[in-house]
Amino acid sequence: MFEIEQYKKLVTEWLRLDQNPETRAQITALADKVEDNLPELKERLGSRIEFGTAGLRARMEAGFSRMNDLTVIQASQGLAKYLLENVQDAKNKGVVVGHDHRHHSQTFAKLTAAVFISLGFKVWFFRQLVHTPLVPYTVKKLGGAAGIMITASHNPKDDNGYKVYWENACQIIPPHDSGIAAMIEKNLEPWIWDEKLAIESPLSQDPAKEGVIENYFEELKGLSAFRFDNEASDLKFVYTAMHGVGTPYAKRSFEAFGLKPFIPVSRQVEPDPDFPTVAFPNPEEGKGALALAIECAEQNNARIIIANDPDADRLAIAEKQASGEWIVFTGNQIGTILGSATLERLKMAGEPTDKVAMLASTVSSKFLAKLAVANGFLFEETLTGFKWIGNRAQELENQGYNAVFAFEEAIGFTVGKVVRDKDGVSALGFFAEWAVQLYNRGQTAYDYLQSLYRQYGFFVTNNSYFICRNPQTIREIFFRIRYGGNAVKSSDGKYPYKLQYPENIGKYRVVGIRDLTVGYDSDTKDNTPTLPVSSSSEMITFKLDNGCVFTIRTSGTEPKIKYYCELAGSSAEEAANDLKVVVDAIGNELMEAQKNNLEFRKEA
Repeated sequence: MFEIEQYKKLVTEWLRLDQNPETRAQITALADKVEDNLPELKERLGSRIEFGTAGLRARMEAGFSRMNDLTVIQASQGLAKYLLENVQDAKNKGVVVGHDHRHHSQTFAKLTAAVFISLGFKVWFFRQLVHTPLVPYTVKKLGGAAGIMITASHNPKDDNGYKVYWENACQIIPPHDSGIAAMIEKNLEPWIWDEKLAIESPLSQDPAKEGVIENYFEELKGLSAFRFDNEASDLKFVYTAMHGVGTPYAKRSFEAFGLKPFIPVSRQVEPDPDFPTVAFPNPEEGKGALALAIECAEQNNARIIIANDPDADRLAIAEKQASGEWIVFTGNQIGTILGSATLERLKMAGEPTDKVAMLASTVSSKFLAKLAVANGFLFEETLTGFKWIGNRAQELENQGYNAVFAFEEAIGFTVGKVVRDKDGVSALGFFAEWAVQLYNRGQTAYDYLQSLYRQYGFFVTNNSYFICRNPQTIREIFFRIRYGGNAVKSSDGKYPYKLQYPENIGKYRVVGIRDLTVGYDSDTKDNTPTLPVSSSSEMITFKLDNGCVFTIRTSGTEPKIKYYCELAGSSAEEAANDLKVVVDAIGNELMEAQKNNLEFRKEA
């Protein structure tokens, strides 16, 4: 009975704050039969949507834990107040606000703009649909205090999100995430609820009228090195936007590189928030997600498919082989191709490599690390996510390095320095131009990849995850991995228990361990990791004596224990066979999957 009364109070609070008739009606309907709908009310009202380094992302519906007008306004109020305290001259610098085509995206963007305008901020409000990288680009170009993009990227159609960039045009990282979250909690009472301000206020200006989109494509032209070859080539490309916003930007990218127009997948190139032809609008899902694109390519005798996710910050690529088989490249393979292409171009231009830097997330392929050692440039790993990659790339630039390329295995790529975030539009133009060069040499992209592997080793990956819906089981699994079966207190007090990691995984000896949860790294002098440590999530990396490197980590948003394994061998078959031994051991020995009732999932 107490629980029911508690949720009745939350219903009353929601209805007091919310001014949207649609979401008010949702909560009212649930509250009419509160006993029957208690689980649903708990889920929607019992917790608040969490603001983190990714901003906000959740299902669009009524509730404090969801994406809706109220939670967007509250987030904007907290962000606005935080900027006033932490960015000099924030009001005059202004904030950039963009949005994609998803349901409610335009409304959320307008309400966001209105909050900032109500405090006297200049707002650079895009009137048109934009791909996500244009928001950080505009922050950079116009000197904004921050940027906000309303998008849920490749999530299902019922989701939306609120992505935040700092004044350095990179995604926010700690301590800004927790600082903004704390400020949101202090500013929950809506002080403005007026969409019209976003368009009618003199403080609101369209950055497109300042020429930022033209400037963006001018900078993309600077990434092109073989325009004459591009204009002469008859290589055919098929493009899909996955029902997202990418098509007009992808077209202009091809124009910027002097490439002939691509062939669009007609049923997927226009923005459609219902994503009618794909259950999950994520080109990373492989051939299933690219089925219509493959069909279109076959009909038009095209050899290469390029695909953006719905907000066009990621890039997928498929290529038809002489056998007729379509190969969908992984993010690691695309990163290998683009990183190597970047290096080749620098060498062609006669540029020294000693101050060149490339980056990748720690769960991505180590190919660039091998390439760096062989060619004398700097390679650095970061934590997962372009928030870490972009900020570190900017730091390296400030130190005098030429940070020219970065990637993560989840098909995210930064080519050049146009944007310090993943950008599927600049990457697709760069890749298409390089494909022209390869085909002029008589090579396919797959041929080129194999030639790199023959030179530096065949890098084979095996990434997947286990479902575990019991948080206590996850804690017990990592406790046993970290402290052994019979945990004993640590003698030095640095860790709560003596670290007793496994000495062997399968038949291979463990030769290195980095634990970013407790802050241990066997490869540093003082055993302190160079990467940031966070006790709020589990993440351990193992190095084995056969050269395998793998990371196990928990997901911040799903009940998953993920693993990322890679091994380089003298052949792909040899590496894959050795890797399978390690993967089996991860499930059987580290996870004890059967004993812990873990559900195995194979990633596409």
